[in-house]
Amino acid sequence: MKTEDMFIEETLTVLQTMQRMDVVAKKILFVVKNKKLLATVTDGDIRRWILSNGKLDAPIGCAANYHPKYIMENEEKKASAYMDKYGIEVLPVVNKEHEIMKIIFEKESAVANYTNELSDIPVVIMAGGLGTRLYPYTKILPKPLIPVGDVPIIEHIMNEFNRYGCQEFYLIVNHKKNMIKAYLNERNLPYKITYVDEDKPLGTGGGLGLLKGQIKSTFILSNCDIIVKENIAKICKLHKEKEQIITMVCSAQNFTIPYGVIELGQDGELKEMREKPSLSFLTNTGCYIVEAQVIDEVENEKAVDFPDIIEKYKSTGEKVGIYPISENLWMDMGQIDELTKMELTLKESERK
Repeated sequence: MKTEDMFIEETLTVLQTMQRMDVVAKKILFVVKNKKLLATVTDGDIRRWILSNGKLDAPIGCAANYHPKYIMENEEKKASAYMDKYGIEVLPVVNKEHEIMKIIFEKESAVANYTNELSDIPVVIMAGGLGTRLYPYTKILPKPLIPVGDVPIIEHIMNEFNRYGCQEFYLIVNHKKNMIKAYLNERNLPYKITYVDEDKPLGTGGGLGLLKGQIKSTFILSNCDIIVKENIAKICKLHKEKEQIITMVCSAQNFTIPYGVIELGQDGELKEMREKPSLSFLTNTGCYIVEAQVIDEVENEKAVDFPDIIEKYKSTGEKVGIYPISENLWMDMGQIDELTKMELTLKESERK
């Protein structure tokens, strides 16, 4: 990777900056003008901007840090001590004209293959749905066993959480549940799996009531057709710091409407015409950090979707927060045309 790959201009939008971070696989970029350092922007800067109700299509200058840390060329030998002092992992080296000449990396920020950060955090996966959007595949296989490459989606999901130390998984199963159990039992995977039989469809939230008395701590809840590649330990940490009952993992999305959009004025007159406008927004990924209280308060044997549970807590004043991630860190297998895309993304991630 070239140093210039980490340079961006102030006019780039917040969403475009998130996308650039994904491309360079770094959590920091440098705002420059003619190679001169103006500011830095980290994933944390972007997250704080979004959580303060900042817009995704705003210029990145709104979220950037215009008092960045740097070191002069003739002081490069002091870089390591400087980075330790300020707790930073990436440091630009500038010349007397303030042009970035070099970037020093103290260590790679990518998560190691396996950590124990979340060894005490159980994971609940809603694996009982019919998977109607994936028909006709799900006429033969239950959705959790639909292969992405050589491995079923459910195994990809558990492996991703296991990278951060998660050892205990609860699978709420219904449709073709015996097939799911038979496959996973044969795999002899390096973590504990508990199957929770759902005798009748209870939605994406109602099945939690079947876990009463089994989970008494903060847990991760996930749909069985999505993968989040963000550092889940960081999400859990923010959830605890904010003392939220539920934290939704939300993905920044950009959608271009493939038509000209017309806005009418009075008496049917044309007020405005926009050709193929783009919309930027956050969408629910289907992954959450949840407090055990939610399990205790789910009504027994009542079908309810988890978004409805979220609305209930929000309406009663409980703290429900979000954790924004870039669109490339969320993969949704819910539709057939996304299967190939997910497979290619996972292969590229493994290669890196």
